[in-house]
Amino acid sequence: MNSPTPDRHGAAAPVLAVSVRTEHDVFALRRHAKTITEAIGLDARDQVRLATALSELGRDLMRPEVMTAVFSVQQEPAALRTVLEWTDDRVPSRESLTAVTRLLPQTRYDTAPTNATRPAPRSGGRIEITCPIPDLAARDLKVDQVRALLETADPSGASALDDLQAQTRDLIASLQEAHAQRDELERLNDELTETNAGVMAMYAELTVEHKDVVERFGQEHELALALQRTFLPATLPDVPGAELAVRYLPATAAAEIGGDFYEAVTTRQGLLLAVGDVVGHSLKAAMVMGELRHALRAYAAQDHPLHTLLQHLDHLLGLHRPGWTATVCIALVEPGNTRLHIANAGHLPPLLLPPNGTPRYLTEHGPLLGLGLPQPAATVHHLEPGSRLLMITDGLIETRDTNLDDRLALLAATAATGAAHPDALCTELLDTFGTEPEDDIIIFTARLTPPP
Repeated sequence: MNSPTPDRHGAAAPVLAVSVRTEHDVFALRRHAKTITEAIGLDARDQVRLATALSELGRDLMRPEVMTAVFSVQQEPAALRTVLEWTDDRVPSRESLTAVTRLLPQTRYDTAPTNATRPAPRSGGRIEITCPIPDLAARDLKVDQVRALLETADPSGASALDDLQAQTRDLIASLQEAHAQRDELERLNDELTETNAGVMAMYAELTVEHKDVVERFGQEHELALALQRTFLPATLPDVPGAELAVRYLPATAAAEIGGDFYEAVTTRQGLLLAVGDVVGHSLKAAMVMGELRHALRAYAAQDHPLHTLLQHLDHLLGLHRPGWTATVCIALVEPGNTRLHIANAGHLPPLLLPPNGTPRYLTEHGPLLGLGLPQPAATVHHLEPGSRLLMITDGLIETRDTNLDDRLALLAATAATGAAHPDALCTELLDTFGTEPEDDIIIFTARLTPPP
């Protein structure tokens, strides 16, 4: 085992550096990756993904000349960074890079820079792979302990057959997990399809029974609103130190129903709050909203990181509702109500209102759901005792003749001087912004204090 060398970026703590020349070195590299990823708290799937990616790149780039592999732990944001570097003219194959990038989207390949005084490029190259570390694992991570564990590990003790068997076991475990997730999605889809079939039957029956167009439209709209409300939570959870309030106001009677929704559920990681909006206005949009909300609850129970939860919802839309898109903002309040995690897939930014400070929008976000694009890791924010969180859908502030930034600024100013109690604040905001809405409105507020 080689001693770790200082990281040239200066932003991460080196854990291990090894040389790769032979097939045996590739096997050892894979075992090091498994040991390190398990020690720092990556989940089993990410452990297998990194080990598989390094095996693929190691075999593809293996030459008699030395290639170095350096594992480093980056602090902010917490991540494991793995760098493969060489100084000769070897080049990774397109097939290997494509496969690795599919496994680990945060993979970057750089060739050696061109010398300004010499037109020919210098030999060499570099591949950097970044694996985000879950927040809960990052808080307990001790780099020295990982190094000590590597000192006691024996990467040379296993044979090639042992390594191949280990890879096979990892791949079988990953396939079993993928099959289990597929079966769960199919079960959920069957359940929702059955529900949707009943809804569509009711809708068709109502259409046939009422011949008067005006009367029929009014009755269908009222039924759709009732169905839409059945997709929303009946109550909010009772959590010590968290006062919650929500308002849902449908658009004016002349408009079709939309896909606005909210969720509040307690998990082992804390209190999860969410607001979302399926793009479009129709009964089908409300159905897609119901599917997303039910899936959100199911995935939240599995304690996924927030960005992973969003990626599961994105996959669900792409698989069962191709062409549909949605925005979702998820907030996770850790036990103790002192830290807030935000993951936002294209939704309006949530507003954080400290008790004695300036309100600020938490603007970091990823792409819409339904596009098949990766979601960034959640951001983490400190909560002062008595902080309030405000999440809305766009029907509250968007109008045809006003600027969105101006409306967001007005909303922040109104909320900052408004009632401290969430229920009263919801009422004030509806009175100020919610007259004759052109789109559905959801206002979700929370006041957070340390639990007794």
